[in-house]
Amino acid sequence: MSHFVIVGAGQAGSSLVVKLRELGFDGQITLIGDETAPPYQRPPLSKAYLLGDMPRDRLFLRPESFYAERDITLRTGAAVTAIDPAAKTLQLGDDTIAFDQLALTTGSIPRLLPEAIGGRLEGVHCVRTLADVDRMEPEFRPGRHVLIVGGGYIGLEAAAVAAKQGLKVTLVEMADRILQRVAAPETSAFFRDLHAAHGVTIREGTGLTRLLGDARVTGAELSDGSTLDVDFAIVGAGILPDTRLAEAAGLTCDNGIAVDAHGQTSAPGIWAAGDCASFPHQGRHTGDRLRLESVPNAIDMAECVAANMLGAAKDYVPEPWFWSDQYDMKLQIAGLNTGYDRVVIRHVEDARSHWYYAGDTLLAVDAMNDPRGFMVAKRLLAAGKSPDPDAIADPATELKTLLR
Repeated sequence: MSHFVIVGAGQAGSSLVVKLRELGFDGQITLIGDETAPPYQRPPLSKAYLLGDMPRDRLFLRPESFYAERDITLRTGAAVTAIDPAAKTLQLGDDTIAFDQLALTTGSIPRLLPEAIGGRLEGVHCVRTLADVDRMEPEFRPGRHVLIVGGGYIGLEAAAVAAKQGLKVTLVEMADRILQRVAAPETSAFFRDLHAAHGVTIREGTGLTRLLGDARVTGAELSDGSTLDVDFAIVGAGILPDTRLAEAAGLTCDNGIAVDAHGQTSAPGIWAAGDCASFPHQGRHTGDRLRLESVPNAIDMAECVAANMLGAAKDYVPEPWFWSDQYDMKLQIAGLNTGYDRVVIRHVEDARSHWYYAGDTLLAVDAMNDPRGFMVAKRLLAAGKSPDPDAIADPATELKTLLR
C-alpha cells in the first residue's frame, strides 16, 4: 500500500490530504504538524480570535475526528528533523518513517528582532501561531501602550485590534510609508487616515534602534533618537518561507522551495505547496518565479498538488486574491500589482477601490468595503479583460456592464 506523507499541518496540508481522499486515493496518509493543535485558520488569530469574538474550537479547519474518519493519521506536536530523499524516509523524533511520496506544506516563519536589540525580552510578541496569540492576549488591556514594529498587514491588523480594545498604539515603519511593499501610495494613505481616525500614532520613515528593559521590555529607542515608554511590543516585520527541512535535504530553494509547474521539487516524489513554495509564473519578466502568501493560494495549490501526486500532470495557474480586516473596513485585493504605472481611483458612496494599470492593462485592484468592485475585478482579471480606466473612474458606470 502506498504511503503519502505531508509535513506541515496548516491550511495547505489539511487541504491536500482531504483532496487526496476526495480524488479516491485509498493508500496510507500521514499528516504531520509541529504545533499541538489540529490544523486551524490563521487569519482570525490577529482579528476575531484576539478580540475574543471567535472561540478556539471555531479556529479549527475540521474537527479532529474528521481525519480519523477518513483514515488520515494526524500527528501533532511532532517535528520532522530530517528528510532523506534518496532513501525516501524522514526522521520524526526517534521514528524513521518511509514514504512513497512526500509533500512539504511547511508554511512560513516570522521575521524576529535580533536578540542584540532586545528581541528576546519578555513582552515582545509576534503574530503567527495560536500559541503566539494565546501568550499575547493577556497584554491587551485598556490604557496600556503597545509598540508595533512594521506597517504591513499583520502590523496594521494588530494595531486595529489594540485600538478597538482601548490601548494606546504607536506603530513604527522603517520605509517611507506603510504598505510600501504591497500597495500604492493611495492605498497607504487611505489606511493611514483610517488608523489616525482611531487614535493610532503611525511613524513612517522611523525604524527601531533597540528595545529597552532588563528582563521585560519597558521602552524603545527609535532611529530618529526619540524614546518611548511601552508596556509590550508586537513585531510584524513580515514572514519568510520555511525552507529549513528542504534546504537540509538538498532540495533546490529560490525564494521558497522551488517547484515546477506541477508542484514537484528538485527531488522525484517530493512536492511542495502553499507559503513555502515558489513556482514558475508567466509574469512581466522572463523566468519569473512567484510565491504567494495567502489562504486561497494555500488551498488551490495544495489541491493541484494532490491531483498531481496521483498522476494528473496539471499546471498550477493561480488566481491571486487576498484580504485584510481592520476595524469595520474590509480590504479585498485581486491580482498582482507588480509593474503598475497608474492607479485609477473609483469612489461610490462608502465603497472605494484602487485599480492598478500598466499602460492599458489591468493588473490588480484594492477594494475597500467594495465587494462588488472586488468581484467584478476578479472576473475581469480571470478573463484577461482591461476596461477603459475612464469608465472605472466614473461613478455612474455600472461595473457589471464591463464584463460583457
